[in-house]
Amino acid sequence: MLALSGVAVIVGLLIGAVGVGGVLLIPALELLTSMSIQTAMATALFTFIFTGIVATVLFQRRGSIDWSITLPLCVGGALFGFAGAWANSLLDASVLTLILAVLIVFAGIYTLMSNAAARRAAFEGRPRARRNLLFVVGALTGFGSGLTGVGGPALSVPMMVMLGFSPLATVGASQVVQILAAVSGSAGNLFHGQIDFRLAGILTVFEIIGVCLGVYLAHAVNARFLRRGVGVLCVAVGAGLLIRSL
Repeated sequence: MLALSGVAVIVGLLIGAVGVGGVLLIPALELLTSMSIQTAMATALFTFIFTGIVATVLFQRRGSIDWSITLPLCVGGALFGFAGAWANSLLDASVLTLILAVLIVFAGIYTLMSNAAARRAAFEGRPRARRNLLFVVGALTGFGSGLTGVGGPALSVPMMVMLGFSPLATVGASQVVQILAAVSGSAGNLFHGQIDFRLAGILTVFEIIGVCLGVYLAHAVNARFLRRGVGVLCVAVGAGLLIRSL
């Protein structure tokens, strides 16, 4: 429990600071408890409802949420999280572990390679096309969250940064879509899976502590060094899961 609490603080800090961090909670739950990969994914996803709420409030207080890009994301995330949880219930544990491992490695590579110069966001000046694109990003985020249990930022942040949106606005928007995607996915897990509510409650407390620290770091310091550390950690954890699943 002590080890899990420490992991939860780190996960929350990374979610608040760079948006990629939720991917690390599920391997920790699987390694440090006796729960199945499906239950670990469902339990982790449930905690992200509350980290998303806290992070959204903190980002909004600092004026770092652009609602014009956030709302289409939320619609897509809310509609497709349930579908992802349903798909999770149909897949074998080894397949889910492999998907999770690939996702963690991808998140790590993204954080290591996301220091490119700023460029124009996709469909700038074309609001309808941009809304449609963001809806698709939100749908992919919601489905992926329900399928693998990772937080929304781990999925939406890489896609949005690659599409040219500013990193801080992207992380802010991802905190909001995290709420909707996690609620939708958790609803699906209540029908098709299992959530350890007792453990989720404990982990949530420590994750929120980490989120508060992470949001402060996101606005106060240059996050480049932190992102590199997260990238290396994600690649190492994901590679370990890949080796184990294969």
